[in-house]
Amino acid sequence: MSDASLDELVARIRACTVCAQSLPLGPRPVLHVSPRARLLIASQAPGTKVHETGVSFNDASGDRLRQWLGMDRDTFYDTEKVALVPMGFCYPGRLPKGGDRPPRPECAPLWREQVLSELHDIQLTLLVGSYAQNYVLGPGRVSDRVAHFRNYLPLYFPLPHPSWRTGAWEKRNPWFGDEVLPALRQEVARILGK
Repeated sequence: MSDASLDELVARIRACTVCAQSLPLGPRPVLHVSPRARLLIASQAPGTKVHETGVSFNDASGDRLRQWLGMDRDTFYDTEKVALVPMGFCYPGRLPKGGDRPPRPECAPLWREQVLSELHDIQLTLLVGSYAQNYVLGPGRVSDRVAHFRNYLPLYFPLPHPSWRTGAWEKRNPWFGDEVLPALRQEVARILGK
């Protein structure tokens, strides 16, 4: 895949309006890719701040994820190293009782495989949150998958979603900081050649 053909695919994705009538803020597909990326971060869907800026994880969740990874912003947004491909490319809206709606169900089946087929150098995929994990691995519990992350290596590394709610979960599960994060940082450093 050449940069030009991936650029054409990304342009088609960014022009997508398939579920526009269901998006409260309208379509604004957000993804960051290069055919040379070695680490893929598969996440949920953009939040409102990401929708506004067009930059993935440009919010407190991104700060937490980068801290987990031991990665600075420049490396995180270097598409030559890291691809950011959520399960839904547009902000899906809020649930009546709070929290973001799930990613639109049209998005991943329509675009995901096309994007991934162009990313030939991916060596590890971080499955961030339940939507990415369930799509790739099938139904299961995030905590169980994160606790048994070694079962998914070398292809996948499951992680919880890095939202503010995860802070309480981390306190209840000290093994995450003690065991998972050091292994995560080691895998990411190995993949990125640091």
